[in-house]
Amino acid sequence: MTQSHRPPAASPLKVGIIGAGGVSIFHYQGYTAAGANIVAIADADPVALARRQQEWHIPRGYGTYEELLADPDIEAVSVCLPNALHHPVTLAAARAGKHVLCEKPISLSLGHAEEMIRVCREAGVVLQIGHHLRSDPAAHRAKELIEAGALGRLTFMRLRQAHDWGGAKSVRDSFGKLANAGGGTLLDNGCHMMDLARYFGGDVRELYANTATLGFAIEVEDTSVVTLTFASGALGSVENAWTATGWENAFWIYGTEGALEYSNRTGVLTHRFRASQGSAWHEPDISHTTFGGLDAHSAALVDFVAAVRGEREVVCTGQDGLEAVRLVLAAYESARSRQPVTLTAPSLA
Repeated sequence: MTQSHRPPAASPLKVGIIGAGGVSIFHYQGYTAAGANIVAIADADPVALARRQQEWHIPRGYGTYEELLADPDIEAVSVCLPNALHHPVTLAAARAGKHVLCEKPISLSLGHAEEMIRVCREAGVVLQIGHHLRSDPAAHRAKELIEAGALGRLTFMRLRQAHDWGGAKSVRDSFGKLANAGGGTLLDNGCHMMDLARYFGGDVRELYANTATLGFAIEVEDTSVVTLTFASGALGSVENAWTATGWENAFWIYGTEGALEYSNRTGVLTHRFRASQGSAWHEPDISHTTFGGLDAHSAALVDFVAAVRGEREVVCTGQDGLEAVRLVLAAYESARSRQPVTLTAPSLA
């Protein structure tokens, strides 16, 4: 009998998580789903650090990110830190030869974002930004339908991410103070929606924004609406709020040949189209799709590990992250000036 020979399976990717806050939970879950080996975690808070090490059975804990990056076993890191630290830590990780998954937003400075992209490219490491909705199965299926022409020419889309902080009566200072957060719901939730807008509809050429602080005594906005004009001519609306009861991630996409709608509240992607003869104006053909498998956060980590392995393209590049921030910053400019803002075509960093 002839025995077949298979190449040895790749050893698990060895990763470190920088930051032990709430978002690190998603990274732990995603790396676990991807079969990666979490060998270290770093945090300046020794109590939080010890808790995560014990909960997740992580062998090495470091009080600083510099110590973690000096660990020669680590091949890739997640940057799960406040916005202001994304830039310096990503640069240090790239220069240490580590692949980087940086949480959103990439940075609050376009210049810093460009430097992050350049340094990672020069170091030959993967840079992925944590806009996990690109890995959401409903968004992925919507993208497939758009690219297949199932909707015809896109005409309008509406994107919404809104919540009420779980019913809390106040917003903690890490989000509510301008110096700490850099912005409110338009930045925190809106950067995801701006990225999804580009993912579905391409580049934006003009936008107009309204923001307000209506529900909380904070320094940043808790409610925002931004209207978009895409380079294609399609129109769009991005809605974000910390003043909406419950939690909703949703999109509606319309085209000349079909329409899509999805909300996490139902978990169903609805596709309306006209293929059957004699359908009434209010009764088109309808298909409903539900999704199993990984949640979007975990799927994004699986995509990152696959990109590091060279098995797929990066699902959300540094340039994608930069363009989402460009739109958010332009929206703040529009809200201040009460005027529309025209955007120039993106240039590759």
